[in-house]
Amino acid sequence: MTLISYLLVAVALALALPTALFLVEVVSAVVLRNRDSIVSNAGLRQRVGVLVPAHNESVGLLPTLADVKAQMQPGDRLVVVADNCSDDTALIAREAGAEVVERNDPERKGKGYALARGLDYFSAHEPDVLIVIDADCRLAACTIDQLAAVCAMTRRPVQALDLMIAPAESTINLKVAEFAWRIKNWVRPLGLRALGLPCQLMGTGMAFRWDLIASVNLAHGSLVEDLRLGHELAVVGCAPVFCPSAQVTSVFPSSAAGQQTQRLRWERGHISLMLRTAPRLVYRAITCRNWSLLALALDLSVPPLFFLAMLVVTMLGISGLAAVVGLSAMAFVISAISTTALAAGIFISWWKFGRDVLPRGGIWSLACYACGKLPLYFRIFSGRPAPEWIRTERRGR
Repeated sequence: MTLISYLLVAVALALALPTALFLVEVVSAVVLRNRDSIVSNAGLRQRVGVLVPAHNESVGLLPTLADVKAQMQPGDRLVVVADNCSDDTALIAREAGAEVVERNDPERKGKGYALARGLDYFSAHEPDVLIVIDADCRLAACTIDQLAAVCAMTRRPVQALDLMIAPAESTINLKVAEFAWRIKNWVRPLGLRALGLPCQLMGTGMAFRWDLIASVNLAHGSLVEDLRLGHELAVVGCAPVFCPSAQVTSVFPSSAAGQQTQRLRWERGHISLMLRTAPRLVYRAITCRNWSLLALALDLSVPPLFFLAMLVVTMLGISGLAAVVGLSAMAFVISAISTTALAAGIFISWWKFGRDVLPRGGIWSLACYACGKLPLYFRIFSGRPAPEWIRTERRGR
């Protein structure tokens, strides 16, 4: 009985750590954050290369390229890598005025391979700053200038604010997903920024000094090549910084199947990297006294929001039953505190950043949305093959 009590306390404490980190990030974003300042690019604007990896994106590619071209200056270059495309992505990109590299290698699929091919192409005429933009994104005004200026000023990788929005007349589930995305990609990085800490890379809206990104091997099929890249750069002392004054937006997939595939790809990659890499990164950061790497490793240890909520609530129920049958109540007390902290973090995020997306009554849909993700997590832990890099159908662009 004593051994079981100790095990329950250990599990409760293991869940309390990421919950506490989540709450600290949220509170810091609200209490400590400054206004999102626009960085003057006077004297900082360098030659920019914009790299757009695209896989069967001919339908929605033109708005992205138009946004990029409108923000380019003399000396900048726009390159599209048409990776294993079976449509007319390459033709559309050329007609839009972009330089195009076509890559056909069915045995090596993935965004990382496309990025590596783009770097090879740029190496003949190196830019000062390389910016990666996904082929399904829209850019806010001055995004390219802001990313280039902050990259030149800090000499570190820069991550723009990357938001996903629900299509018009979406179901409440997509509104909840949009809110959850804001927490992950806006609230938490803003909290880290307020604390003077780096942020994770998010896959699009990323800027790098050329000499830095050219030294990294990107040719792999990882589902979370962005997170992995940010950690590799933090190891060498160049952890990414968050730049909320630059913004890119995408639209959630219009089909239920597309939404499921996208979530499976993201969350499987995150959970896999968290379990396999976070402990090693924490150990390396402590032994090398690399506090930026430690911040990223601890942030990575926070599971996807609804997965964390399921774990915390389940532990609350188990520890409560254990206390009823006579075991120590310590695990239940810790779990109750964790549950309260998690609920507080979600409510604060909604109050400050989500009321325009999720109406007051819609906040109760969070529990239903979390329950609806149970099959997703079952599939993640069942060992089924991971989805490949595929184009997801969207509307509302």
